[in-house]
Amino acid sequence: MLAVADSDSYLKWAACLLADLPAGCETELVVVRTPIAPSAEQIAAAVSGREAPPVLSARSVRRAAERMRPDVILVACTGPVVDVLVAEVLAGLRPRPVFVSGLPGISVPATEKAWLFRSGCDLFVVHSEREVEEFSEIARRLGGGGALGLARLPFLRFEAAARGGNRVVFATQAKVPRERGQREAILLALAGLARQRPDLDVVVKLRALEDERQTHNERHHYQRLWREMGEPGRLAFAAGPMHEQLSQAAGFVTVSSTAALEAIALDVPSLVLSDFGVSAEMINLVFEGSDLLGTLDELAAGDFRTASAAWCAANYFHPVERDDWAGLLTGLVISRPRVSAKSLLDGPEHAAARRRARLRVEVPPTMLRAGYKAKRRVRRYLRALT
Repeated sequence: MLAVADSDSYLKWAACLLADLPAGCETELVVVRTPIAPSAEQIAAAVSGREAPPVLSARSVRRAAERMRPDVILVACTGPVVDVLVAEVLAGLRPRPVFVSGLPGISVPATEKAWLFRSGCDLFVVHSEREVEEFSEIARRLGGGGALGLARLPFLRFEAAARGGNRVVFATQAKVPRERGQREAILLALAGLARQRPDLDVVVKLRALEDERQTHNERHHYQRLWREMGEPGRLAFAAGPMHEQLSQAAGFVTVSSTAALEAIALDVPSLVLSDFGVSAEMINLVFEGSDLLGTLDELAAGDFRTASAAWCAANYFHPVERDDWAGLLTGLVISRPRVSAKSLLDGPEHAAARRRARLRVEVPPTMLRAGYKAKRRVRRYLRALT
């Protein structure tokens, strides 16, 4: 299997999924160079002890695939990059590999966009029975795509009792909440908890440092915001692997983060903030019925709780025996489909969007960031590639 990732969260997911394969599988992991490619520090944290994968141009990814001749290519990327890699960059490989994609965390509610961008893949991996049900409904309605496979999130595969500690960990989310004032309110509630409980270390676990890229842009970075607020309290900020923080945690809080699932797996009492709404837009709809929803006031009081067992069974903590993605993948490798899964984005109506996505993997990020967006220069660069 050749795995191709384009950002920090997808790289972590790909590395975990590769580690979860049966013994004897030969794997290679690479990062495709795009404007959201992770930094060297993010790469080291994501692969957690594994040899750091190279960061390659799209053309070099193609050459790596031609050299390796993989049975499977795991396209662990954001939707537009998945589409352009499968439909263009990696098209026509012989022998034809099985293309696998998926989503690296909570994907409730399922979206048509996620299915559309990955409809050219033979296998789409999701992580809860609820997600399988929701994406199956979309597949029946829209058509296209390949099989849907269930896999327990790799970093939840092995449950372990938390060692306990004196740390409260707030897991940030790049997209929500959007407003500066909402983020300031969270920081002030965390500072209030730190004042009330001087025995606790309150840590804001960042997805990335201020100068690092993420899968999604973060308008108001928490560490910069705290500095601009005049640091009215005792908070610590940390990057790196979430597991290191949770192994010392007495409590966990988030607005919406897959890290909540890691906290549940480690028996860390948790809180999912509901002050800003519980909705698809806030990416926390999945936590309805979990018994984890709470308020900023409850955070300041240190009121953490345990997730509902019934909710866990339906959402990400199904028995490992229910996983079928590896069996589906084995069947696809054996049968080796000659025809790709039908991409719903093939056709002239999506050509412009696909060209824009192609720029993300063909044009060096430095050109895009430095203001070289003039069509003439981009066209000249693309002509040079061919």
